Amino acid sequence: MKPPYSVTRKILKLVASIFERIGEVNAAHLSKPPTELRKKNRVKTIHSSLEIEGNTLTLEQITAIIENKRVIGPAKDILEVKNAIAVYEYLDKLNPYSFDSFCEAHGILMNGLIDSAGRLRNKSVGIVKGSEVAHIAPSSEMLKPLMNDLFDYLKNDDDLLIIKSCVFHYEMEFIHPFTDGNGRMGRLWQTLILKDSYPVFEYLPIETLIKQRQEQYYESLSQSDKTGESTVFIEFMLEIILESLEELLNIQNVSLSNIDRLNLFKPIANNNYFTRKDYLKNFREISAATASRDLKFAVENGLIEKSGDKNTTKYRFK
Repeated sequence: MKPPYSVTRKILKLVASIFERIGEVNAAHLSKPPTELRKKNRVKTIHSSLEIEGNTLTLEQITAIIENKRVIGPAKDILEVKNAIAVYEYLDKLNPYSFDSFCEAHGILMNGLIDSAGRLRNKSVGIVKGSEVAHIAPSSEMLKPLMNDLFDYLKNDDDLLIIKSCVFHYEMEFIHPFTDGNGRMGRLWQTLILKDSYPVFEYLPIETLIKQRQEQYYESLSQSDKTGESTVFIEFMLEIILESLEELLNIQNVSLSNIDRLNLFKPIANNNYFTRKDYLKNFREISAATASRDLKFAVENGLIEKSGDKNTTKYRFK
């Protein structure tokens, strides 16, 4: 059964803007951002997703764990980080359309934290906020058929993948298939779904923006629960996705060094001659003076050869 939601004008407008930004990301060769930016965003993603769940470790401590340095902190928090690092390093081996992969990821993420890591819960659960029960999840007997239906929708429905990723995220949180770790699994799996078609999503700081708007995140889940469809949550998550793409585009000037740009341009130029104008067409965010400095650096360091002078100047990679 298809999960209930409406494709509103706001959703269509957000989707159109997202595809525009994805086009800009691809044009700027940021579909796989520079290594240092990828590393920073991975640390921010892990930190934000776990901080939402109450983890106390800092960005610096998480960086230290990634670098195999000793960290002093609560054993549970350290294990959560190590598990998150492990599952993100394993992303390429996970199939976003496979329920078995889904359970495998949960097993890695919650290893040593709960006894039932990687297995559906076998008891009823409710989500309590303050003194009130905010959500009663479906009974354990319904979990497998509900999750099978959700994966069937993800694999077979004709709606745009961007929208389906949001629907999956909401429906998974509503079903609440595991004893613990549902929140981080919902956010992880949406990233995996999007990454499968758009590689840049592996490195976007979506989790960081969710953490910054944590109250709105939970409120959109609650509103969708009340209306019986995920429309409100879809709109919220599309706003987050758009904002994360815009943030990546805004920081590219400081993220891409001259070496980054030259390395990105080399396969485009191949063995052909090119001009400064050709170089600028691929990096519209930089000035002509910056392009000239890049090319001068490359010539002086033996990366490219130069021929001609002034308006007739041409370059070619060695």
